[in-house]
Amino acid sequence: MSQLPHPVKFAEMRNKTVMFRVDLNAPMKDGKVSDLTRIKRPAAGILALVEQGAKVVVASHFGRPKGKPSPELSLAPVAEALSQCLDHPVRFVPDIVGDVAAAAIRDMEQGDVIMLENLRFDPREEANDTAFAEKLVAEVDVYINDAFSCSHRAHASITAAADLRPAFAGPLMMAELEALDQVLGNPKRPLAAVVGGAKVSSKLDLLSNLVKQADVLIVGGGMANTFLLADGIAIGASLAEADLVDTAREIKAAALASGCQLVLPQDGVVASAFSAHAPHRTVHFADSDIASDEMILDAGPDAIAAAMAAITPCHTLIWNGPMGAFELPPFDAATTALARHVGSLSQNGSMTSVAGGGDTIAALNHAGVMDQFSYVSTAGGAFLEWLEGKPLPGVVALLGSA
Repeated sequence: MSQLPHPVKFAEMRNKTVMFRVDLNAPMKDGKVSDLTRIKRPAAGILALVEQGAKVVVASHFGRPKGKPSPELSLAPVAEALSQCLDHPVRFVPDIVGDVAAAAIRDMEQGDVIMLENLRFDPREEANDTAFAEKLVAEVDVYINDAFSCSHRAHASITAAADLRPAFAGPLMMAELEALDQVLGNPKRPLAAVVGGAKVSSKLDLLSNLVKQADVLIVGGGMANTFLLADGIAIGASLAEADLVDTAREIKAAALASGCQLVLPQDGVVASAFSAHAPHRTVHFADSDIASDEMILDAGPDAIAAAMAAITPCHTLIWNGPMGAFELPPFDAATTALARHVGSLSQNGSMTSVAGGGDTIAALNHAGVMDQFSYVSTAGGAFLEWLEGKPLPGVVALLGSA
């Protein structure tokens, strides 16, 4: 990324009315927020605004209500959870752009925090409607986007609103963009990429971009099976996409052309049942002795050693997706060993590591190394699209702001 947006300078927000766009899409159980992680993340930015006497209008979506009010997707319980995390009152306003919301914003005093109702209750949010965005920011002086995880969506509160007021990136947004810039925008080389997960089809754009950017690309998980199939290796009942073997060959050719070392597993752990502790054995793929009812569920010890050897000299690493069926022991060995190796290199200062994606976070938690990586992104789609080299509408809107 050649250019980063302007970060918010909190001292300049003194006594301003600020729209603070966040992602508070937290899990719920029995009408209450069951995990406060997503709520806690933007808390520091909100409190920094409160300290400056700003009037903070918190805006977020929640779930997929399809453009109409849905009581179970109201942000009311989220406002309560945010108040708890801030240790500061948050007034919930059951309106978005109507008279009730406008009056609530006008009635605010310095240091007040209010939360508007779920933005997606109005179909104009997802339609990126300018008239809706104008009403949304009508009573505010400044717009701040602290929701990187939503910034791949061209929605009214993400893009149109940023065009209508002086717009800045919040602290979470800046931390994310700076971390990503460090690994793909301006990486210290050699740069390694670890890409796992089930399907090549879901990460075609990612693989195609990374073979041009990375010095080393390690492919694991179910998607490695499609590459093995492309090499003529019998993979038994393993998950694979036979219709994408030509694409796998094209990615291999592109890696060769760009000087990217593509590391595929040479051995794997196979079982005939997809279950924890299923009877299993290690197979060398060159021997092609995988039975028709056996599935490759993890990379083998030689594959782990080769991946570690390829990663060790690298100064920068990006990780997306597990190396095997990590949720089923003992098929978590490759993911755990590789994650701990990267964690160790990151901790000793020889590597900057950035990871992201839902399965990736679960895998790093499983390996106990979440806090050892340099940066872990909680953004799913936005993280993936950024790695694919696609411009994110929310970031582009901030770059164009006055």
